[in-house]
Amino acid sequence: MSVLSSGSLGRSRSSMLRKIVEGVSQPVWLVSDTRRVSDIQWFREAYGASAQTVRVVASEQSRQQRGWVFTTGVDDAESECGLDNFGDFDWVIENHGDEQCLEEQLGSLIEFVHSRL
Repeated sequence: MSVLSSGSLGRSRSSMLRKIVEGVSQPVWLVSDTRRVSDIQWFREAYGASAQTVRVVASEQSRQQRGWVFTTGVDDAESECGLDNFGDFDWVIENHGDEQCLEEQLGSLIEFVHSRL
């Protein structure tokens, strides 16, 4: 049996991330579903200003209209809300149900990515 402390878990994640990108060079990395500050910190330390963070937000009302229901023990876990107070995202995409607004925001992000290729 293996027991991971929060410190060793962080080192384990860093080792995993390092192994994934080892020997691979890309002009742009799209990493979906980063859930912890330590993951963002790792990418920023490894890639500096090249690491861009994107947060997609939606109001609780718009999420409920899409069928989301808050589940205690799931939606309040670190894996779901650990970045809620991070506040240092390079991009924040608002997805409240206004399709035109969403398209404009995504268009700006896509232009940025294309500028890095």
